[in-house]
Amino acid sequence: MRRGRIFPRPPEHSLPVPADLVQVFAGRDLTGDGVMKLPFVRALRRAWPRARIEWITAGSSVFASTLAPLMPGLLDAVIEDTGIGLSWAGVFRPRADLRRADLLIDTQRQVRTSLALSRLRPRIFVSAAAGWLLSARAPLDRPKPASMLGQMMQLIAACGANANLSYLPALRLPASLEEEAARRLPGGETPLVGLAPGAGDRRKCWPLERFLGLGAALGQRGLAPVVLLGPAEREWSERVAHALPSALLPVRTEDSPLMTMAIARRLALAVANDAGVGHIIAAAGTPLVSLFGPTSPEKFAPQATWLTILRAQDHGAAAMDAIPEAAVLEAVLTALR
Repeated sequence: MRRGRIFPRPPEHSLPVPADLVQVFAGRDLTGDGVMKLPFVRALRRAWPRARIEWITAGSSVFASTLAPLMPGLLDAVIEDTGIGLSWAGVFRPRADLRRADLLIDTQRQVRTSLALSRLRPRIFVSAAAGWLLSARAPLDRPKPASMLGQMMQLIAACGANANLSYLPALRLPASLEEEAARRLPGGETPLVGLAPGAGDRRKCWPLERFLGLGAALGQRGLAPVVLLGPAEREWSERVAHALPSALLPVRTEDSPLMTMAIARRLALAVANDAGVGHIIAAAGTPLVSLFGPTSPEKFAPQATWLTILRAQDHGAAAMDAIPEAAVLEAVLTALR
């Protein structure tokens, strides 16, 4: 079991590439991708606080739709559906409508796309494609990190900027969402502990009955369990209500990820499987106990302010049911202290 801050304090000095216009390219961003990339976007703004930052995609980007309310102050523009890198013909016909950037960061590793981006003639081009051979800058530590976020932060490091994931600019949620979350979860003296039992892949789910047992144990200790069920877990609502009649179920089927994030901000702590909701909770800044079995925390761990990881392998097997309820309860109580 690992707990506590997972990154040291940032260095006192960093020297990012000077830039008035920073462009960042991504193939496309689905909702899950976008939530996982939020720390990178925030780190971009910390590195270049006064620059214009444009996010460019070959296809669609959730930063222009579902997650757009989070972007003011972080991204200045989201330019979608450019088609860059989708064919070799595009390498020889670069986009003429994109401004020439001081710095262009390519977050993907396809050589064809990197060649097309380099044809935009930025002052400095940074890309990990082909082992950084096309890049004007490279990090001191070149091995490819296991996680997607680690790979993206390596690009910032290559630019000479602070690639530490602590002390990032705050995410600002719309006031209407904060107010609705407060209505659903009124404040009080009883600490609220979130339980997120779902995952898109049920192999990644800690058994529901153990989540329910954990909720009961928390209630006996004067804590209020808050069960976060996504659309795929609605079938569990009756079991939750029967086993935990005092539990709160504030998430609704029609809620956006940002509504779930606003609700998570009102929690003292949460427990989640390796799933999208865990990354949403982490993005909210809520301390998190994250449960792993068939997947790797080195690759998929959420970027929480305070993170405790429990691995099934530390209890003798890769299946999620190897994690004892007592171990999760201990992790929750320790984190709350």
